Order: sequence, then C-alpha cells, then structure tokens
Amino acid sequence: RPAAANQIPSKYIHRLTEIQGFSDPQKEEYFRKRIRDQHQASRVISHIKAARSLHIMCYIPVFCWISATVLQSITKQDHCAEVPKTLTEMYIHFLIIQTNVRNQKYDEKDERDPRTLLQSNRGVIVKLSELAFKQLMRGNIMFYDEDLRECGIDVTEASVYSGICTEIFKEEYVIYRRKVYCFIHLSFQEFLAAFYVFYSYVSTTSDALKVFDLLHNLHKGVLDKALKNENGRMDLFVRFLLGISLESNQRLLQGLLTHTEDSSESIKETIKYIKDKIKEWKNTLSAERSINLFLCLLEMNDQTLQREILEFLKSDEHSEKELSAAHCSAIAYILQISEEALDELDLKEYNTSEEGRRRLIPAVRNCRKAVLADCNITDQCCETVASALQLSDSPLRELDLSNNDLRDSGVKLLSTGLMSPNCQLQILRLSGCMVTQEGCSHLASALSSNSSHLRELDLSYNDPGDSGVKLLSERRSHPNCKLEILNLDHGGHFRITPGLHKYTCNLTLDINTANNHLSLSEGGKKATRVEEELPYSDHPERFDCFEQVLCRESLSERHYWEAEWSARGAGLSVMYKGIQRTGSDCRFGLNEMSWSLVCFDNKYSAWHSNKRTNLLAPSPSSNRVGVYLDWPAGKLSFYSVSDTHTLIHLHTYHATFTEPLYAGVRLYPDSSVSLC
Repeated sequence: RPAAANQIPSKYIHRLTEIQGFSDPQKEEYFRKRIRDQHQASRVISHIKAARSLHIMCYIPVFCWISATVLQSITKQDHCAEVPKTLTEMYIHFLIIQTNVRNQKYDEKDERDPRTLLQSNRGVIVKLSELAFKQLMRGNIMFYDEDLRECGIDVTEASVYSGICTEIFKEEYVIYRRKVYCFIHLSFQEFLAAFYVFYSYVSTTSDALKVFDLLHNLHKGVLDKALKNENGRMDLFVRFLLGISLESNQRLLQGLLTHTEDSSESIKETIKYIKDKIKEWKNTLSAERSINLFLCLLEMNDQTLQREILEFLKSDEHSEKELSAAHCSAIAYILQISEEALDELDLKEYNTSEEGRRRLIPAVRNCRKAVLADCNITDQCCETVASALQLSDSPLRELDLSNNDLRDSGVKLLSTGLMSPNCQLQILRLSGCMVTQEGCSHLASALSSNSSHLRELDLSYNDPGDSGVKLLSERRSHPNCKLEILNLDHGGHFRITPGLHKYTCNLTLDINTANNHLSLSEGGKKATRVEEELPYSDHPERFDCFEQVLCRESLSERHYWEAEWSARGAGLSVMYKGIQRTGSDCRFGLNEMSWSLVCFDNKYSAWHSNKRTNLLAPSPSSNRVGVYLDWPAGKLSFYSVSDTHTLIHLHTYHATFTEPLYAGVRLYPDSSVSLC
C-alpha cells in the first residue's frame, strides 16, 4: 500500500511494480473455488455484489478470504440471518468466527453465543488490540518480543497467543531466528487498533465527562488527523472507529465492551461534520481523502449524501457548477457503488478540467451509455474501460471514444474487453482515434469471437488501409459477427496525426465576397484591411457594410483550421452561405445564420444571434486561434493556439446545422488575418 511504499526512500527504488489485486471475474472465481457448495457460493457472490462498497474492496485477496469465511459461516448456520453490509460488520463477524476457531482448537469447545465467546477471550483480544494501536501509530506492521511485553503479553507464551486467533496473529522467524510477529493483514491491525480506541473511551471516560459529547470530539480529532495524512495511512482506521461506534456494532461486541454507549447523537454530529468537510473539497481535500469521507458515511449507515449526489447528477447543476478533480473522483466512486446504473455518462457535460474528466472514467463500470469523446483520453485509460466491459453484470451498451488519440495500442486493450464473454456492448465509436490496419486486426478478432454483441462500429477518420478495410468487411460474414453498420469513411494516412490536426482543411478566401476595404494576398490566404476603397467589381455575394470576407470551400464534415491576426484583433466565424450581404444585420454574429469569436485587444467574446458571451482571455496570450467544426455532431469550438502549439479551449457552440457552412473573417482597422 502507499503507506508502506512511501517509507522507502525514492533513491533506492529503480523499478516499480503495482500489484493490482483481483479483477471482477477473478473475485467471482475465487468465491466459487473457496466455497465448494456452488449454491451457497452463488448466494455469497450475490450479496457481495449487492453491497457495492464491499465488492470493490474484494480486489484485495485477503478481503475476499475474510468475506468468504464470514458469509459462508453465516449462511450455513441460518439462511435467514442478516449478513454484514459494511466493512466494520464484516470484520467483527470475522473476529467472532476466528475466536471460536481458537476455542475449538485449544479448549475443544464450540461456543455458539458470541457474547460468551468474546467475554472468555477478552483479556488477550484487548492486549492484541493495544499492540495493534501502538504499532499502527508508530507505523509498524512487524513486531518483536519487546513490543509484546510492552502490552502485557507474556513472550514465553507467544506461540499460544499466536494461536489464540489462529488466522489473525502470526508468528514467524526471520534472520538469526529472532521471532517476529504480525497480523494477518494491515487492515485487521487497523480494525483492532480502532476497537482499542473505542474500548478505552468506553472503559475510562466517566459519565460526568460524557455529558460534553467526548465521543463526537474523539471522532472529530481522529478525522482531522486522518485528513492531514497524505498517504492514507489512517483511512481504514477512522472508518473502523466510526463503524464500531454504532450501537448495532457495539451490541455485536458486547462480550468485549463493559457496556454499550448511547452514541446516536454523537453519530449525527459526526455525520454533519463529515458533510461540512466534504463541502470544502475543492481547496482542502485530495481525491482519495474525499472518497474516504464518503466511505465513512456509508460505514455509519448514512446514505443521504449519496442520494443527494445522485439527485445532483440528474439535475443540470453538474454542467453549470465547476467541479474540482477531487469532486470528480468522489462522484465516480458514488456512481460505481450505486445500485441503479446511470443512463448516460457524458464527460463533456461536466464543468471540470481534463484531469477531472479522466477521474470520472471509472464510472463507466455502472452506466448504459458512455460518451468519452474529445476528452484527451490516452491508450492507458482504455485499460479502465476494458475492465468495465469484462464485468459479469456490465450494463454498458454504447461507448463513444471518438476524437481521442487511442492509437492501435489502446484499441488492442479495448479488444481484450470486447472478447470477454461478459461484454454486452452493442455500439462502439472510434472515429478519429488514429487506428491503422493493426488496430483493425484486433477489432476483427473481437468481432468473430463467440461473445461479440457489436451491431455498430464507427471507424471513420482513421487509416485502416486497404488491408484493414478488407479484413473488417470480410469479417462481417463470419457466423459469430452480428455487425450491421460499419463506417470506414474519410480514411487516409493523414488521419494518423495527433489532436485536431487530423481534420485540417485547406481554405482560401473568396474575393467575390470581400468587402472593398479588404485586400487579399498570398493566394487568398491573407486579408488586410486598408483605408482606401478597392475597385472590386459589383457582385451579389460581396459584403458592403462591414469589412468581412468568406472562404470558398463549403464545410459539412469535420474540419479544423487556424487563423493568425496582426495588430489589435479579428473576428473569426462560420455561417450559412445565405447570410445577408447588405445592411447592419449582415455582420457576423449578429444574426441566426452565423457563429463568431471576436478577439480584440486581448479580450474575447462569442457572438450568435446578436447575443454576446464574454470569455476569459487565455494565458499566455496568443494571436492565433484554432477552429474545429464537427458538422454532423453540431459542434463548433474555438481554441487559442500557444507558441508551443498547445490548444486552450475558449468556447464551444452546440447547434443543429441544416446546410453546409462557410468560414469567414472580419477585420479591424490596420489589421490583417492569415489562414494557416
């Protein structure tokens, strides 16, 4: 875990390997192998999937083992028994079960009453809990004889103590045969440490002091300490402490606690405190801490904030209110654990940064339609999407990844998900994703697999080559292929260009539309505003009131071009050819037939139908603007182009275009514009 890895100085690390744990199919495979009775295994799997936060935790193999142990025991004893729904409940039941294992092994007793069972073992469990707490605070997960003695554990009986909770506390030998001890997993150390803190509070705090709500203050202090910990070392500890504080969980631990504490009011205050903290996300909390606060609420059986977020997502607020990257991480998590799948996840609808949109991607695991187009998603993000396609109950039916530079490597990862027997995807859009013949080969393999449900595949604006086109076209006749629509239009080698430049078009200014105060040069690539009136011939398409000019080429697909101005600025527009040429209504942006971006004295504004939208000036400032038109999608975007050719988004129009558009420019005094 990061908490352990961060203790190693970076200068000693030359290679990093991430152990990712179980995938969703592997979780189910584990339960079916661990539990021989397949009917019982199916019940356990169904419960784990229903409790989404537990299902996510099962990526940790040891948690799968703990869950299997607990749920198998409970369902075997009583088919109607209430099964654990939270992490704390699961670990309490595990403690009870393993303590009974100790009794059967050493005392040859099978004690069915949890209270009696825990009461008879209270001494050693409390001592182990004290050890767990002290060593957790010191950052230790391995302990020695002196650590045991500090907590009153007789080292001469250490082997017996290690057997008291056979699967909880292990004794091992290392170099020089010095005994070393550890808990079965760090998470169980954190659970026992949290129990020790609550046990100490219940046992040592007088009733007179409890009038001052010390339990809430204890919660508050531990939460504040955990939030300051960057590596998440106390995240599980605080969740366990809050969970143990619930009266229902105290009753499960009655054999260990001297009495149960009336904690309802303290819990309410703690829930309110956590919600107030969550409101401070933007400036104070990382994504990981934000998510852990959500999990703390779930551990206290409070789902009000989860419901509020789901309502927030159903409203239009998420497209208006600015969301930080931390917001997006938490939202993605809530969407994943929601019992109801989201109808559509469109990343562009969220008012956030590119990083924020990337953090939303894991939510594809629980949505029916995912629109991830034009979000600078790389091939690495495809692994997350491919994992979602392999879920046994994946609701994803439509996926749009267009206008992302996924390349063949990203398509290869996606194809792995497409070939999964669990994949139910029917529509896949990979338009403008820099896919070549190699990527087509991966997709062709997926199309012919037994599990393929794809009915529509969009590979337009890529470079499949003749071999790729032939391969995919022939694959449609394969008996397993269900593909009905295959789009390979607008292909070519020039499409293998990063970013929007794959849609670059060649535009020339039309002298028949140029106002008499505009001089065209450089083969129709440059327009300069001049004082004298030029002797152009009369033409019905010429603008007579404003210094404007149109380009010759009609635009009705995807197109990208750039323009650079000198002096104070210019207006860049697209419009229908039928725009008026005379009178005040012909000015670009003042009518319903044109959409404009005005750049003047480093001030930017968008104009359409005589309505003005002021825009933030880009930093650093630039005299070059990129224009991207996706005519079929009804989208027109303007970008500031920096000296390093980085695109900074300025504004996007959304409209239903009904006829071809034409690019145009408007010039200010002493200025010129060049088409790049």
